[in-house]
Amino acid sequence: MSDLVAELEWRGFVHHATRELAAHLAAGRRTLYCGFDPTAPSFQVGNLMPLMLLRHFQLAGHRPIVLMGGGTGLIGDPSGKQSERPLLSEAQIRENVRRQRDQLARLFDFDAKETRVLVLNNADWLVTQRLVEFLRDVGKHFSVNVMLQKESVKARLEAGISYTEFSYMLLQAYDFLHLYRKEQCTIQVGGSDQWGNITAGIDLIRRVESGDAHGLVAPLFTTASGAKFGKTEAGTIWLDPALTSPYKFYQFWINTDDRDVERYLKFFSLKPRDELKQLLHRAKQDPATREAQRALAQEVTERVHGEAARSAMVAAEILFGEFDPHKASGRVFETLAQEIPTMTISRRDGVTLIEAVVQSGLAKSKGEARRAIEQGGIYVNQQRVKDVEKRIEPGDWLADGTLLLRKGKKDYALLRTGA
Repeated sequence: MSDLVAELEWRGFVHHATRELAAHLAAGRRTLYCGFDPTAPSFQVGNLMPLMLLRHFQLAGHRPIVLMGGGTGLIGDPSGKQSERPLLSEAQIRENVRRQRDQLARLFDFDAKETRVLVLNNADWLVTQRLVEFLRDVGKHFSVNVMLQKESVKARLEAGISYTEFSYMLLQAYDFLHLYRKEQCTIQVGGSDQWGNITAGIDLIRRVESGDAHGLVAPLFTTASGAKFGKTEAGTIWLDPALTSPYKFYQFWINTDDRDVERYLKFFSLKPRDELKQLLHRAKQDPATREAQRALAQEVTERVHGEAARSAMVAAEILFGEFDPHKASGRVFETLAQEIPTMTISRRDGVTLIEAVVQSGLAKSKGEARRAIEQGGIYVNQQRVKDVEKRIEPGDWLADGTLLLRKGKKDYALLRTGA
């Protein structure tokens, strides 16, 4: 346990921490928490950093709490926001909480006896609070002058901040106090934009209970190119497979910039330090293999999506010419069918390659298809074919009556038939 803070520092998780945190952890098993406001129906990859932080604490023998913000989510955290976000309905918040909770199953050990993760919802104690009692018991311990100096508030003063959002700090501080009392929780973790909220909770515990509490925040970061982590041209990368497919999720990590891959591996891999160092050393010796990106993508996708990760990986390897499509299962082609244009034809026998190219949508006419074949631009199951007279043979059809066609380097299509 005493080595945990050093391990977290090596992995880049420590942006700020209370001074006595290491000694507090070394003295015995602790309970800690991190809060997540359910403003969307899914976690996104940016949430993985604090979730992985909690997992490292669990692996080190401590007990993590994932606190779903069913109550605070009704208010909205002003931290890191340029303007006030629209308030969500209670029904939407409840649905978001339910869907996010389901995504935690593979990320933590729910069977461990002494370190079993708890998933709680602060709506259970915030929604029933009486206003006057809350102001008397909690609000009196907060100085408005001090709150105005907190970064989450200070950054919004010029643009304006509502009293609703201004009160968010009190609610989060009360969460910490409640968990301190009910679960003996003495540590809160989060992103660096939460430091002001966390220290407010630490102060509240000290004032009300004369208790000793601690905090740790991880850095908020952008990619080496300056883009926001977890954002792509296609939008946010979600953990919910209905919002971001396992294939696209895998591709997000595979496409990690060489300048970012070391940081990402330290944050998102659970491989031991020595194993990571060896992996990174090999990757630097021969960056073209992209071994580090492959290891990162495989581990994170498997952790988030389980068995579906294998199909996503094989599908990617097929499209990039690194896996023989004849060896792929029907499940892999189901994955591909969600990612590339897919057409269905009524017959399998007697189909010419020209007809296949046209029906797949890779060419608008038979003449265009013929020219593409003659010029060597058409591939059947990743094999170039220049014979314009070719017919699709029984051996060309892959699992589940599927034919993989390619035009040029990047234009793919699947032709499928049940006949």
